[in-house]
Amino acid sequence: MTNPILGIQTVRRGQITDHCLRTRYRAVHRNVYVANDVELTAELRARAAWLFAGPNAVLAGMSAAAVHGTKWLDPNSPAEVVRANRHGPAGIIVRSYALDADEVCERQGMRVTTAARTAFDIGRSLPLPRAVPILDALLNATRLEVADVLSLADRRRGARGVRAWRALAELVDGGAESPRESRVRLLLTAAGLPRPETQIEFRDSRGDVVIRVDMGWRQWKVAVEYDGVQHWSDGRQRSWDIERIAMLEALGWSVIRVSAEMLRRPDVILERVRAKLRDAGCPV
Repeated sequence: MTNPILGIQTVRRGQITDHCLRTRYRAVHRNVYVANDVELTAELRARAAWLFAGPNAVLAGMSAAAVHGTKWLDPNSPAEVVRANRHGPAGIIVRSYALDADEVCERQGMRVTTAARTAFDIGRSLPLPRAVPILDALLNATRLEVADVLSLADRRRGARGVRAWRALAELVDGGAESPRESRVRLLLTAAGLPRPETQIEFRDSRGDVVIRVDMGWRQWKVAVEYDGVQHWSDGRQRSWDIERIAMLEALGWSVIRVSAEMLRRPDVILERVRAKLRDAGCPV
């Protein structure tokens, strides 16, 4: 079994033996087990917490984000549930805030906060540099619009952290396809540069997308690309990168490539981006 199980109930139903449970499974919470060979992801940790908390509990925060399909979540972070009983074991954060009926939905047979409510709670509870990449990934997974979360915030004006959410709403962008892309975008905007557009598409004469860049400014034809490890280790990817940049340059675009190592030298990135924008006529 891949999903977590309730140990006692599974043994009683005869699906596994008590010996099998003790030797081939490990406990995540009291009476909640996963197979020894199963890697505990953020989504599986959320499911284990929901089994422990009971069917009336609602997965929230990072756990709800995981169930909604958000990528790159830390599998070691505690699960989060909303329920009346505030007591919970190590590894589960129990919330007791009130949820309206339209802030709860069902996913994979579990009760979870809606994507909008999930984004609202994450944005108001985490520091901005940590919240934005997670919210970017949540919006990317669910196609949620920032306007939907702001509408919910209007209804929750007295809630803790509403002002913090409004401040970061201007920074969130579901177009980001990795946390490091989010980090690059935050670096650019924090330095006072115009907010870049994400996932800019270039189409051929038939209307098919042939090139997509991580972020950039159409007005000045400047693009910024974050190159993950596959851009350096995959020969085909590397060859396509060379061809793609040549195509962009032929269209009059300048491309600044950013690596993980360069993120440790943000001043270099900013200097290069500013120079290209200035050359293109941007008043920076």
